[in-house]
Amino acid sequence: MVFHSEYEDVSAVEEPIHDAVLGRAAARGDTPALIDGVDGMTVTYAQLDTFHRRIAAALADLGVRKGDVLALHSPNTVAYPAAFFAATRAGASVTTVHPLATPEEFAKQLRDCAAAWIITVSPLLETARTAAELAGGVKEIFVCDQASGHRSLLDMLGSTAPEPQVDIDPVEDVAALPYSSGTTGVPKGVMLTHRSIATNLSQLAPCMPMGPGDRILAVLPFFHIYGLTALMNAPLRQGATVVVLPRFDLDTFLGAIEKHRITGLYVAPPIVLALAKHPAVDGYDLSSLKYIISAAAPLDAELAAACSRRLGLPPVGQAYGMTELSPGTHVVPLDAENPPPGSVGKLIGGTEMRIISLDDPHKDVGVGERGEIVIRGPQVMKGYLGRPEATAAMIDADGWLHTGDVGYADEGGWLYVVDRVKELIKYKGFQVAPAELEALLLTHPGIADAAVIGVYDTDNNERPHAYVVRQPTAEDLTEGEVMEYVAARVAPYKKIRRVVFIDGVPRAASGKILRRELRERA
Repeated sequence: MVFHSEYEDVSAVEEPIHDAVLGRAAARGDTPALIDGVDGMTVTYAQLDTFHRRIAAALADLGVRKGDVLALHSPNTVAYPAAFFAATRAGASVTTVHPLATPEEFAKQLRDCAAAWIITVSPLLETARTAAELAGGVKEIFVCDQASGHRSLLDMLGSTAPEPQVDIDPVEDVAALPYSSGTTGVPKGVMLTHRSIATNLSQLAPCMPMGPGDRILAVLPFFHIYGLTALMNAPLRQGATVVVLPRFDLDTFLGAIEKHRITGLYVAPPIVLALAKHPAVDGYDLSSLKYIISAAAPLDAELAAACSRRLGLPPVGQAYGMTELSPGTHVVPLDAENPPPGSVGKLIGGTEMRIISLDDPHKDVGVGERGEIVIRGPQVMKGYLGRPEATAAMIDADGWLHTGDVGYADEGGWLYVVDRVKELIKYKGFQVAPAELEALLLTHPGIADAAVIGVYDTDNNERPHAYVVRQPTAEDLTEGEVMEYVAARVAPYKKIRRVVFIDGVPRAASGKILRRELRERA
C-alpha cells in the first residue's frame, strides 16, 4: 500500500535557493539573522542580503560561472550562509566539506566533483592548500576571514562589480552537492537541485513553524544536510534568528541557550543524552526552550522521555530523512499532542511512502509490518554525480527512492525506524562507509583481509569496529597499531573504535561480506 501525507500537497518551489531563502531578507531590515554564539557578533537580515549579493558580484568578477563547483570548507560561522548563497547566486554548485576532513579525503571530493574554487577559513587553510595541490584543477582558494596571499570575503564586501544575473533552471541546476555514502559504498556527490531543496523547506514548514522572535541554536554543522536545512535555510527563510556555534562544547552550548534565550533546538541523539544526564545542565537557565527535535540517527524513546522530564518540555520530537531526500520526509509536528514514543514522525506534505518486503521487493507489507522504507516526492535527489548505476540502484524506474532503512507504520501513519538494510554506519550522526575503511585497512602491509561493521555502545552510539585477518608475516600486529594506522588517515569521526583479529572474513559465494554474521558475533 502507498502511505500518503495528511498534510496538503505542496507545490514545487521553482526558484533559486538564494531567492527561496533570502527573498524577504531585505524587508526584514535590522532583525538579527545570525549571531555568533561565542563573541556576539550580529548580522542583520538586511546585511545578509547585501553581503551575499556583493560577494556574489566579486566571485563572478573573478571568474566563477554557472556550472562551476565551489567547495565550502568551514565550521559554522556567521559568514557561512553569505558564502553559500553568494556562490549559488553566482551560478555555482556548492559542495560542502567536513571541516575535519584530511587533505586526502578533501582532495578526493575535489577531484570527484571537479571543484574549481574553495572557500575556507584561515585555521583550515593548510588542509585546503594541500588538498588543492593533490586534486589539481582548483583555480583559487578564498578565505572567510583574513590570510596572507588569499582574497578574503570581507574584502569582497566592497566590490563594485555588477551583481551577476545568472539564468538558473531550478529544476535541473544543482544548488548543493553534499557527499553521502547512500546505502553502501564510498561517499558520492548527491545532486540536490534548487527546486528539491526549496520545495523541501516548504514541505517542512507546517510541521516545524518558526519566525521572528524565535531563536535557533546552530551547533550541528552546516556542511551536513540536516544542519544546512534545519539550522540555516529553514530559520532564515522564515525570519528567525540563528545563533551560531562552531562546534559542540557542552558548557558553551548550555551557556548560549541561557544567554541568547534560545527557543528551539535541532540536535542529534548524543546532545539529547547530555541534556538528559549530564550534571552540568543543572547549572544553567534553559527556561527559554520551547521544543527539541532530534534527527540524523535513531533516538531511544526512554532517553527522549528522560530529557523532556528533566527540562520540563513537551516530548522530544524526531525527524527522519537522508541526504538523498534534501533531506526531510517525516517529522513529529511541533503541535502534536502526545506523539507515540519512538516514532520519527509523519509524512510531510507531497510525500509518498511504501514499506516493501525484505524478502520480495515487489511486495508491499501492511500496517504494523516491518520492511524497507521507500519514498517518492519532489525532494528526491537528481542523482549521484557521475554515477548513473548507483543512482539507478537507489531510485527505481517509478521514482521510488530505496532508503535502506527498515521500519513500520502504525494505523495513525506514525513511522518507526527499527533497523538498517544498508551497511552505512552512523557515528554520532555522521556517515561512515565500511567500504572506505576496509579499503584503507587493506593498504596496511600486515593486513590480509578486513571487514568493518557498526556496533552500538551503552549510549546507543554506533561505533566502527574492524574485523581483521593478519598477514602470516604479521602475527604480532596489535589492535593499537591498526587503530593508529587508520586514525592517522581519516577524519576523527571515522576512526576505528575496536579491532578484533579473526582467521577469516565471512563472505558469500559472490564475495560479499556477510556483515550479519559479524554483527551476531559482536
